[in-house]
Amino acid sequence: MAISCGLVVANIYYNQPLLTEIGRTYGQPDKQVSLVATITQVGYTLGLLLLVPLGDQRERKSLIISLILCAAACMVGAALAPTFGVLVAASLLLGLFSAVPQLLVPLAASLASDEERGRVVGKVMSGLLIGILLSRTISGYVGAHFGWRTIFWAGAGVMVGLAAVLARMLPRNQPSFAGSYASLLRSLGTLTRELPVLRRSALVGACMFGAFSAFWTTLVFFLDQAYGYHSDVAGLFGVIGASGALASPLAGRSADRQGADYALTIGILIFLAGYVLLLLGGTHLALLVLGVIILDVGQQMTHISNQSRVFSLRPEARSRLNTVYMTSAFLGAALGSLLGAQAWAHFQWPGVCGVGLVFAGAAYGVNRWYGRGEVGTT
Repeated sequence: MAISCGLVVANIYYNQPLLTEIGRTYGQPDKQVSLVATITQVGYTLGLLLLVPLGDQRERKSLIISLILCAAACMVGAALAPTFGVLVAASLLLGLFSAVPQLLVPLAASLASDEERGRVVGKVMSGLLIGILLSRTISGYVGAHFGWRTIFWAGAGVMVGLAAVLARMLPRNQPSFAGSYASLLRSLGTLTRELPVLRRSALVGACMFGAFSAFWTTLVFFLDQAYGYHSDVAGLFGVIGASGALASPLAGRSADRQGADYALTIGILIFLAGYVLLLLGGTHLALLVLGVIILDVGQQMTHISNQSRVFSLRPEARSRLNTVYMTSAFLGAALGSLLGAQAWAHFQWPGVCGVGLVFAGAAYGVNRWYGRGEVGTT
């Protein structure tokens, strides 16, 4: 499950180190070409909202395999895109059908006992997070040496192979929701109204993913301007960030032993420290590298702690709980990507860091004070 999560989630991050090359192909400026990264995240958010709830209604194995094959078709479309508009459309659909990891994570949580759920979620999430980070490294190298379209052809082949493997190895998992699709979607609102902890976690996730996305969407532009580095070097920063994935199991164990709130607070503070370092020392390569590691450790601690808290609320509705949380998180990511690109266009690197600090500061405030006086917030 961890490997599958990493391979599928990579689909929505391959494009980030390639934005400058894509812009040159279609004659688009940095501000415009960043739409490819933003629209992919919008598609992923739509997949979370419209497809992930089906994990509580449909048999998960067949649903997962179908979505992976659809993602493969969209990657072929991106590889063949004759115009920038076609690439944007393919990117939207690719994001939509790449929501598979958010079906696998609740499945893993349902197989774990209450005492080890955080650890199990942490293990699966480590695969997902490594996939996010290493996808940038792989696509940056491939884009620099073989052209940006090559990574989409390769990704399509990986998806077809993964579907074949999962068809043999993934256990079948029967649904728990017997209502219609419309009632399934309506229940998302019911869960959100009834669970203050879910609302708080969703808002924190949106803020943290917004801050994280603002950094990674604009990093390739900063490296090109400040250091003269191209997509292959930008992609190597994914390897640096992947070292922070070691925090995933640690965060899960911390959430199991000391509570998700404790691990979440520590993660936000680490994340804030990373952005302060990037703001003050981003023009020094060693400090930039250190900032990337700190930022990724903080992000992973907050995300895993948040998901552990969400999955403990209602076991029979884990796919829908994850839908509410992750939809909010990726709406935040899309907004962070958009605001990060705007900040870069107008204020360069200090503006990007300012966006990240505002988002992360809001996450701390929401987690500290939002809904604490309501019934059922523990």
